[in-house]
Amino acid sequence: MSDLKASGPRASDLARLTAAELVAGYRTGEFGPVEVTEAVLARIEQIDPVVNAFVRILPEEALDQARASERRWQRGEPAGLLDGVPVTVKDILLLRGAPTLRGSRTAQTQGSFPEDAPSVARLREHGAVFAGKTTTPEFGWKGVTDSPLSGVTGNPYDPLRTAGGSSGGSAAAVALGCGPLSLGTDGGGSVRIPASFSGIFAFKPTYGRVPLYPASAFGTLAHVGPMTRDAADAALMMDVICGPDARDWSQLGPVAGGFREQLGGGVRGLRIAYSPSFGGQVDVRPDVAAVVRRAVEQLAALGAHVEEADPGFADPVAAFHTLWFSGAARVVEHLPPERRALLDHGLREICEEGAAHSALDYLAAVDVRMDLGRLMGAFHQDYDLLVTPTLPLTAFEAGAEVPGGSGLTRWTGWTPFTYPFNLTQQPAASAPVGLGSDGMPVGLQLVAARHEDARVLRAAHALYEAGVAGVAESTAV
Repeated sequence: MSDLKASGPRASDLARLTAAELVAGYRTGEFGPVEVTEAVLARIEQIDPVVNAFVRILPEEALDQARASERRWQRGEPAGLLDGVPVTVKDILLLRGAPTLRGSRTAQTQGSFPEDAPSVARLREHGAVFAGKTTTPEFGWKGVTDSPLSGVTGNPYDPLRTAGGSSGGSAAAVALGCGPLSLGTDGGGSVRIPASFSGIFAFKPTYGRVPLYPASAFGTLAHVGPMTRDAADAALMMDVICGPDARDWSQLGPVAGGFREQLGGGVRGLRIAYSPSFGGQVDVRPDVAAVVRRAVEQLAALGAHVEEADPGFADPVAAFHTLWFSGAARVVEHLPPERRALLDHGLREICEEGAAHSALDYLAAVDVRMDLGRLMGAFHQDYDLLVTPTLPLTAFEAGAEVPGGSGLTRWTGWTPFTYPFNLTQQPAASAPVGLGSDGMPVGLQLVAARHEDARVLRAAHALYEAGVAGVAESTAV
């Protein structure tokens, strides 16, 4: 990519624009998709040696797509809502033309690879420009991003710390100007965790709202969602990727109205429950708690009815582990012993545990899940939104599954606010609301009842409109 023409202040500015701003600029002719794509590719070339966010970069393909987009805009015939907008895709989702490696040295690399995942296909139909595929831990199994295949992904604020995971490459890419939009997956927090650590916005829709194919071995825990620079871009992306796809038998029906249409209205009158620690179950670092509380106070100032209230459930981590570890065991079941030896050591451990679970163990975990879903359904009869910290801490050292000296053994030990809402399939988002005492981003989580995706995006958008959400640009790279 050394021959890319885009450089200097204008290129840097273009790489920082939101998707909505890019589309507006294309419409007026202020700039075009080729110039923007060159700027994004130049930015990738600059940052990737530092944070390792990409497993595959697509300069030739992206520029070809950008040129085609520019011709459409010049004719006044854009292909769709995102024509010419650079996007990246987590390397868990199919992007036609090359293998999807999923962070694993065991991946199949021979074949024609003719298919896009449903969400990728919808982006392609709307004219998006695919700049590359982003890093993931092996098969997306943990809440940080490192793998035997692609190494360690660093945080955009401090590359010696983790970007979070499992969509850590996507979070770093969006935070550092390598395209305003990225597709991530979330089975236990995997878009929200890296969003919180990396200072961006991410949204996990209601399960089935965004079609998924191939089906995840982690079953109905796994969601596909947008990772963006703000909530308005997430709504725009949702209006694209929610399109139907017959390959997903569990997809939901069409949405009544677009997500962008429902962004306005603010939070006035909404009933918001603020749970700072799930009733004392979670040890939240004081500086993180203070940042989140200040943001919650601003929700009240914007007219929401806010009270401290806890959903009242015990930590469902044991049930989550049964479902998650069993899914992991299923992922690698076909591998012979010599291939399993290539897996991440921690992944091998949870696969062994998952393989030891019986069908009755699995069904008992499903019972916990159903009870939790009923409890949260009742909770949302009284409250429109639940607000929590996204995580109880800021980013820790890169290359570790758990913070050093924490005494924890698995990533779920420091993500107690995220995985419960994969069990319940509820929509949930993380919005950046400030910096901790260490200068690292802090996220606030917004959760609504199933199917109330627009309410989450509306509340998050209100935080951005009020200047509550959003953090200072990283200067580390």
